[in-house]
Amino acid sequence: MNPIPKLVILGRDGILNQYRDDHVKEPSEWVPVPGALEAVARLNHAGWHAVVATNQAGIGRGMIDMASLNAVHAHMMKTLVANGARVDAVFLCPHTPEDRCDCRKPLPGLMLDIGRRYGADLTQVPLVGDTARDMLAARAAGCQPHLLRSGRGASLDEAQLQQLAAQVPGLMVHADLSAFADYLLERERPERFGAEVEGGR
Repeated sequence: MNPIPKLVILGRDGILNQYRDDHVKEPSEWVPVPGALEAVARLNHAGWHAVVATNQAGIGRGMIDMASLNAVHAHMMKTLVANGARVDAVFLCPHTPEDRCDCRKPLPGLMLDIGRRYGADLTQVPLVGDTARDMLAARAAGCQPHLLRSGRGASLDEAQLQQLAAQVPGLMVHADLSAFADYLLERERPERFGAEVEGGR
């Protein structure tokens, strides 16, 4: 596969859909965060490829089986398409913390797999999550760390955010996926303008 120059890694729960303490066990429980699917569509239209990296310990705990999880993700993909958006793939860790795997965030296994699969330089890849665990995974993998307040990140107070920022250099905080998309597309704008000026000389 040829390297993808514009790749973003998204968490699932709290990023694309509403977080549930009891896990999303069936398609009807997968409820989009307002504006999230439209944000993915805007990123796609600007040339960004999105993949999901998600811990799904509900499998290891016996709360959901792979067939049910696949049904949830099929529904997620269909709902994304209905909103003009797409996610290229879902990378998941099915283990519990007790399994001591290397793919459960905050360890970087999922991101390293994604980097290998897509030929991506992870230092150029934003990782978007809603927990300190996600941001520590971004640091471990060398990704750009972006914390959203749309899920579990909303419960972090200012002191906790400051502590996390000290642990994760370059941490950026956004209200939700729509705000992150605004930031990323705005960040690209000077590059596009510069290319147009140079090309017009």
